[in-house]
Amino acid sequence: MRDRRIAVAVVVALLFAIAVRHPSADIRIITHDQGDRSPGRVQAAVDVGLFGVSVLITWTKRFAG
Repeated sequence: MRDRRIAVAVVVALLFAIAVRHPSADIRIITHDQGDRSPGRVQAAVDVGLFGVSVLITWTKRFAG
């Protein structure tokens, strides 16, 4: 009976560890002009299991003038 309780506790702990969301960073650098309909854009994401990083960078392709 004691072994069964330990096994149930381990399973519950593993399910909890899987359900908890890992920390992630969302970085956005928006530098394009609001009127620009097709700004340049670079987007990347890395998720290594323990943490995740998402980066978005935009810029205006046309020159101001």
